[in-house]
Amino acid sequence: MAATFTTPKTPLTWLITGCSSGFGLSLARIVQANGHNLIATSRTPSDTPGLVSEVESKGGKWIRLDVNDSDCDKVLEDLEENGHFVDVLVNNAGYCIYNPVESFTEGEVRALMETLYFGPSRLIRTAVRNMRRRRFGIIVNMSSGAALEANPTMGPYAAGKGALDCMAKALGKEVEAFNIRVLTILLGTFNTGMGNATILGNNPLPEDYMGSMSEKIMEMMSTGKFAPNGDKDKAMKVVYDVVVGEGIGKNHETERALPLGRDLAARVQVVQDYLSHSMEIFGSACNNVFLEEK
Repeated sequence: MAATFTTPKTPLTWLITGCSSGFGLSLARIVQANGHNLIATSRTPSDTPGLVSEVESKGGKWIRLDVNDSDCDKVLEDLEENGHFVDVLVNNAGYCIYNPVESFTEGEVRALMETLYFGPSRLIRTAVRNMRRRRFGIIVNMSSGAALEANPTMGPYAAGKGALDCMAKALGKEVEAFNIRVLTILLGTFNTGMGNATILGNNPLPEDYMGSMSEKIMEMMSTGKFAPNGDKDKAMKVVYDVVVGEGIGKNHETERALPLGRDLAARVQVVQDYLSHSMEIFGSACNNVFLEEK
């Protein structure tokens, strides 16, 4: 029997990480434009005083939250103690480093995992405990096509996104009985400015990779030739509609994955073909490694 979800109250209180640009800022503006309560966050609010003023002039809050802090979830505890009950947690903050897997430093990999997996996990664990007591809540994770089918030079980024996606699959099954939804947004390439904030790994590209797809991707990202094909504002409007159950989201509250972007649709097909092909080749073996009855 499929789970059912109800929204006991509106407006909702949203907490969104990484609101200083890109998807986070776009969704924050949509949330406020539709009359909801917004708690916007960023690592350094003092870097964006104009945005802070914009949000707070409309009744929202903007607070400092660095998901890399080992106690970042204390922000949620403090909000709860002061009567700000988070209904929707949006894990959006993130970044990518580009390099072949063998060239990453230990520090780079750990830093990516901290931002993309461990930090959001801390926030989720605290948010879910509070949501469970109230028997309502929505966890939204901004993921990527890289978690489905990773391009060269994006191995650790894909690992971080994929780890959170897999955890979310288990979480969704655990908390649906408490009227808590878990929604993973699978995003293609969008005009978020990601190409203007490209970080290449500290280690130089090994000579063997010269002329490879790895070199081409790193060159494209670092020289501003990256050309996304998605509109972030259109995408975030769809995210908003699915979260609140309006528009395309109406009567689809039980859905756990939201794919967005033409290039993402192509990557979904690649994954489907990859699995179908493996079953065509090895399906007989897959189904014949069972324990014989004694």
